[in-house]
Amino acid sequence: MLFIGYPKCSTCQKAKKFLDERGILYEYRHIAEQKPAAEELSLWAGKSGLPLKKFFNTSGQLYRSLNLKDRLPAMTEGEMLDLLASDGMLVKRPILVTENAVLVGFREAEWEETVK
Repeated sequence: MLFIGYPKCSTCQKAKKFLDERGILYEYRHIAEQKPAAEELSLWAGKSGLPLKKFFNTSGQLYRSLNLKDRLPAMTEGEMLDLLASDGMLVKRPILVTENAVLVGFREAEWEETVK
C-alpha cells in the first residue's frame, strides 16, 4: 500500500493514525517532496473511478491563486495531469493506493471497507 500525504495536513494525520492503529503496513510518500508524476496520476484516476478534477486540492492556496475553479472546466485531461504533476500541493490528499483501489481524501468508512 502507498499512503501519500503532507505532514502538516490534519486530514492526512487522521488517515495516518487510522492506518497505524490498525497495524496496516504502508509506504509513506511526502507529496511535496515526491510529487506524483502525470503517468501515476492518470493511472490512479482510472483506478479510482473518479474524474480527474477530484484530484485537485480545491482548498489549497495554490489552487485559489491560479484561479483553477474557473480554468479547470476548459482544460484537457492532459493539461490537468501536467498541472497536477507540476506541484504536489495542487493534489488532494491523503491518497491511499492499494492493489485494487485508489482513495482520494479521507472518509473513514470508505477506508475501513478498503483496508479490511
